[in-house]
Amino acid sequence: MRPDILNPLFAPVTSLTGVGPKQDKLLRYLLGRDDTPRLVDLLLHLPASVIDRRERPKIRDAVPGTIVTLEVTVDRHRPAPAGRSRAPHLVYASDDTGDVVLTYFRAKPGYVEKLLPVGEKRYVSGTAQMFDGTLQIVHPDRVVDEAGFAQLTGIDPVYPLTEGLAIGSLRRAIALALQKLPALPEWISPEVLRRCSFPPLAEALQHVHVPVELTDILPEGPFWSRLAFDELLAGQLALALVRAQLRRPAGTRNAGDGELRHRIIDALPYALTTSQRDAAAAIAEDLKQPVRMLRLLQGDVGSGKTVVALLAAAAVTEVGKQAALMAPTEILARQHIKTIAPLAERAGLRVAILTGREKGKERKHILARLAAGEIDLLVGTHALIQDDVMFKALALAVVDEQHRFGVRERLALTAKGDAVDVLVLSATPIPRTLVLTYFGDMDVSELREKPAGRQPIETRTMSSNRLQEVIDGVGRQLAAGKLVYWIVPLVEESETVQLTDAEQRFESLKERFGDKVGLVHGKMRGTDKDQAMARFASGETGVLVATTVVEVGVDVPAATIMVIENAERFGLAQLHQLRGRIGRGSEASTCLLLYKEPLGEIASKRLKVIKETTDGFRIAEEDLKLRGEGDVLGTRQSGLPGYRIARSDVHAQLITQARDEALRILKDNPKLTGAQGEALRCLLYLYERDEALPLIGAG
Repeated sequence: MRPDILNPLFAPVTSLTGVGPKQDKLLRYLLGRDDTPRLVDLLLHLPASVIDRRERPKIRDAVPGTIVTLEVTVDRHRPAPAGRSRAPHLVYASDDTGDVVLTYFRAKPGYVEKLLPVGEKRYVSGTAQMFDGTLQIVHPDRVVDEAGFAQLTGIDPVYPLTEGLAIGSLRRAIALALQKLPALPEWISPEVLRRCSFPPLAEALQHVHVPVELTDILPEGPFWSRLAFDELLAGQLALALVRAQLRRPAGTRNAGDGELRHRIIDALPYALTTSQRDAAAAIAEDLKQPVRMLRLLQGDVGSGKTVVALLAAAAVTEVGKQAALMAPTEILARQHIKTIAPLAERAGLRVAILTGREKGKERKHILARLAAGEIDLLVGTHALIQDDVMFKALALAVVDEQHRFGVRERLALTAKGDAVDVLVLSATPIPRTLVLTYFGDMDVSELREKPAGRQPIETRTMSSNRLQEVIDGVGRQLAAGKLVYWIVPLVEESETVQLTDAEQRFESLKERFGDKVGLVHGKMRGTDKDQAMARFASGETGVLVATTVVEVGVDVPAATIMVIENAERFGLAQLHQLRGRIGRGSEASTCLLLYKEPLGEIASKRLKVIKETTDGFRIAEEDLKLRGEGDVLGTRQSGLPGYRIARSDVHAQLITQARDEALRILKDNPKLTGAQGEALRCLLYLYERDEALPLIGAG
């Protein structure tokens, strides 16, 4: 239950004077909500910059092109002549040093006269300009009388806006929301408040929205930092609650004598890399501990994560338990089973796959075998978390590409067994700060080497003006029996973006190379995709035109050439993932990045990085610098994933402090009881991290 004290902040924005249905619609879009935003959403929408209106020169000293605030007397009005709607309404005003003209276009009749009554003193603020030798201000931003001027700080916050929403109406709504802020309990401990010099929450919100100094809205300043810490603490506390749930004593443990694992290692056609051996050993050690495992296994494309996951599954099978591997897409799930099945068969491990494609009798048969304990490892998509999927003794959940699944999916899968161990796989190396932010305090194993025998990939960039040369080159490679990926950004041509779409490129290459060209994209049926992939893998087609569906999990070792069209449109991590589809066999490979001129600054930096290195960890760090974490993790917004206020470049040290504080809170007050616990529950609700709260009472 949400604490009652928060109710005023969860009132809809439409309860504020002046916010009607039209603003509701615009605010939903601005604040990223499907329903009517609440007052708390407005208060956490922070300014992007400020306008300084404190410069108060006399008229003769006003500098054209600057923002000035003038104290003037209104002398006379010259409204637009009748029938000439385009002519401006001019207001002549003065002080003891000179004259200024205030210009209004398309003014409502009577509006300007009321705003600037003749003979009265007014304070007028806006950008000064010279026109015909006279100082003028077009559409002043502010016009107030003596009493109104006394209330202004002279500094106006400037907010991110959406088309159709006026900054004035947003400022008014935020000012009204500030008045409704209840006196909330303090959830940050006195020691942290002192160490970080944080002001109280109400003071922080007041200064960020009504700045008194220009520095009040700086993200590194005390007011914004206080709000960032609150947001990070809510996130870390939620993760810590999930982790505490996973970390409770776990009874019988899940690793056997290693016999099955040895059989799998013996069946491998190559030796494990050092980091694969280390990761497998760390996982086996975790499985023996009296608490549940929560480990992140990061490794580049082709570094051998699937084999490590299989060894983990074998360890639990040795004690008669079951494992599940959940992948985000069907292509990826089938890729895993393709790697796993031959090894499992030779070791005597029983595996099966369950996706949306297994239906009717086949599905029933799989579910019956699973419930009877006749399947040791079930690989699948989120079909695995459906209610009718019952394991006899699930002990290990392996979740691939974790950032595509939320906390809810992870909990749904682990709920299918008793004290289930969790192993998360990520093919996008995640920088350390992000691991903390996104996964909390997880144990991490990294696979840094490529398996033996992999050849380097040469990466070249080329302007798309030379497309004909590239097509000729592809023709020569085809004649030599090579397999080529041709990647395009879109499935079909869009009205707005001039990019070559997959179907168009497929047709143009088909004219040249006939049946040697295949096509695969996300809008095709699963079976059609698989057939197109199979024809390519067998060499029946030599060129596969594809969208980014091949980014994950498609394994064709014979493919040695990749052309990526409009490479400037892709993110670094995505280019790296795509390139990882070649260089998987014993032959040298080439990746050609075609770009449209002119190249923007960020795009050219991206292409430079991808040309220089194939180290996914370095690429992830560079990607972070260039784009903000939102994109590194495949989530849209820049800034920390799932965070609106905290910024990794400014608040990195606060992430660690928030994590330490969350762990201390759980150690001292695991059930969040008493006044401090109540305050922390307020924090979790305020930042929408309350999905972790039911876990406190959970068994």
